[in-house]
Amino acid sequence: MDDLAEIEQLAGQLLRRLGPGERRRTLRAIAREIRSTQSARIARQQDPSGAAFSPRRVRDDPKLGAYAVRFLYPRGAAEPRVVFMKSWLRQGDMLTGFDIEARAVRSFRWDRVDQFLPIDATDRNKSSGKLRRKGRIRNAAMFRKLRSGRFLRSGATDAEAWIGFAGRAAEIARIHQDGGLDRPSPKVKPVRYARRTLVGLTEAERARILDLLLEHVAAR
Repeated sequence: MDDLAEIEQLAGQLLRRLGPGERRRTLRAIAREIRSTQSARIARQQDPSGAAFSPRRVRDDPKLGAYAVRFLYPRGAAEPRVVFMKSWLRQGDMLTGFDIEARAVRSFRWDRVDQFLPIDATDRNKSSGKLRRKGRIRNAAMFRKLRSGRFLRSGATDAEAWIGFAGRAAEIARIHQDGGLDRPSPKVKPVRYARRTLVGLTEAERARILDLLLEHVAAR
C-alpha cells in the first residue's frame, strides 16, 4: 500500500522539512502503528469503511462413517501397516479418523490406501475413542494467521511507507482483496471469493498519520 501519495497531498510541507534519515524513521514508525491498527481491524472482520466482511461460506459438516474400516496403508510400501478406525470421516481425498493403534486422530490419503480388509466380529465393539471437530469457534474468524506480524508487514524508505503481505500470503490476500478466483484444492473447479478489503486506510488512520507527522515535526 502506497500511503505517501495521499499523505503528501495533505502534509507534503511537513515531510519536506525532515531530512532523509529522519523522514525514513518517521515513516517507519507510522507504518508500524498503522500495521497494528490494520491487523486489529481485520481481527474485527471489518473493511476500512467499517462494513463487516462477507461471512465465510457455511459448509455442511462431513458425515461420520457409520461402520468400522480396516485397511493397509500406504500403498506401495514393503510392509504396509494395518489401520483400524471406527470413528472416521472422508473430506475430499483425505480419510480422517481415530486410529486405534496410535490412540489418536490421524489422516490418510484415500488414493494411498492399499487394500480394505474385512472386519472381525470381535473388533466391531473395540473401544475407538471419539473423533471431535476442533476449533469450530476459533476458526470462525477469518484471516487469523494472515493478519499476524509474520505475514502482514510494514516498512519504509525515505520516500514512502508501506503495509502489505509477502510471499504466498500476498497471493491469498490479493484473492480476497479483489474478490478473485482460486481453487480450494487442486482437484476442484475455481470458485470466486467474496471481496474483503484487507489493506486500506480508515478515516481514523488518515487522521492519525497526520497527527504523527505533526508530532515528529514539532519534536525537532
